[in-house]
Amino acid sequence: MNSPPPEQVDLLIQAQWIVPVVPPGAALRDHALAVRDGRIAGLAPIAEARAVWRADETHELDNHALIPGLVNSHGHSPMSLLRGVADDLPLQEWLERHIWPLENRLISPEFVRDGARLSIAEMIRGGTTCFADMYFFPDVVAESVLEAGMRAQLCGPILDFPSIWADNAEEYLSKARQLCDQFSQHPQLHIAFGPHAPYTVSDQQLRAAAEQARELGAPIHIHVQETAAEVTDAIRDTGKRPLARLNDLGLVGPGFQCVHATQLLDAEIRMLANAGASVIHCPESNLKLASGACRVADLLQAGVNVALGTDGAASNNDLDMFSEMRTAALLGKLVAEDAAALPAPAVLEMATINGAKALGIEQETGSLETGKWADLTAVALDRLNTSPLYDVCSHLVYAAQSSQVSHVWCAGRALLEAGRLLTVDSAAVLAAAAHWREQVLAQA
Repeated sequence: MNSPPPEQVDLLIQAQWIVPVVPPGAALRDHALAVRDGRIAGLAPIAEARAVWRADETHELDNHALIPGLVNSHGHSPMSLLRGVADDLPLQEWLERHIWPLENRLISPEFVRDGARLSIAEMIRGGTTCFADMYFFPDVVAESVLEAGMRAQLCGPILDFPSIWADNAEEYLSKARQLCDQFSQHPQLHIAFGPHAPYTVSDQQLRAAAEQARELGAPIHIHVQETAAEVTDAIRDTGKRPLARLNDLGLVGPGFQCVHATQLLDAEIRMLANAGASVIHCPESNLKLASGACRVADLLQAGVNVALGTDGAASNNDLDMFSEMRTAALLGKLVAEDAAALPAPAVLEMATINGAKALGIEQETGSLETGKWADLTAVALDRLNTSPLYDVCSHLVYAAQSSQVSHVWCAGRALLEAGRLLTVDSAAVLAAAAHWREQVLAQA
């Protein structure tokens, strides 16, 4: 009986290791992944794959691990242009006396476009294929995302005070709705309502954002309980802790993305678990600003989905998800006082499938499963710092560096090949960054 002819696919990637993330902890040696029409057509041992599929293009990555494209679940991409400005200051002083005044003088669609492109180039180079962004002019960020071929969740920013983006509460909400309408069917762009924080948005505005988000099926993305001072001030001003207030106003639910959460009580962890909410952990930003430490191990044990984000480059100071994974793993052990807390596979999940779950797109990306978008990152492991190799997940979290990312695909489209950016003009990005450096220096 004759064997069926090989199926035609667009791309076949052979790798020493494939780490699909689902099921947890799996590591497939000498496997291949096939891509058709931008989606994963299947995975198989290399010998079997060669018999099953005939590809228009084949990559043989003999010393690599192929993993899902990383998901950076919180950031402010245009703020890369403020990288290194006002370092070594506590959060409120850094924000209120330095960053906000600078932004008030500098923000424009051009600033946002050039900052977003700089961040996008850095993220692709570091293996990130999807990111969540909170900043002014999200429509401009959207253009940069699509130009580069990435995937993103963009927030419609919501504040109580006027900004270059909106003059009043009604305009902030109206523009968030417009973004939802504009991109509701787009496969690469997703929109969230983005109240900045409980201390910058009134009850009325928060309640309205929650109602409109529910109506449109959009998530809520908000900084919450980032510092002890925020909690103390909230109790003084409102009589409630921030999370309790947000819960009373109807924000805490399955689409609630709670960013930072360094100040959590046991009851609040149970509240988040019961609500099906997600916590976005940004360990390096929290450490640099001395904001506090998230109880990640307790959250995971309670069943809360915990994703990983870098925050903006102005408070990190990079968008390196490999560095973020290592820091999250080490800090999580320290906070839990347990060396077994946050093992490497769990942290890799935080940077991939958990991020996709937080953004509500886990059926489309975040793991290497048949039918999902082919959002892929290849990491070269034949380097001094990742040799010898005993456990591939361990090396990806504890030893690998973003400079080892060699190839990146999003929906099967190559964004990075052999370390070379394909969809972003690096020279133009660097020239724009140099231009804004002079503008920042003139205003600082």
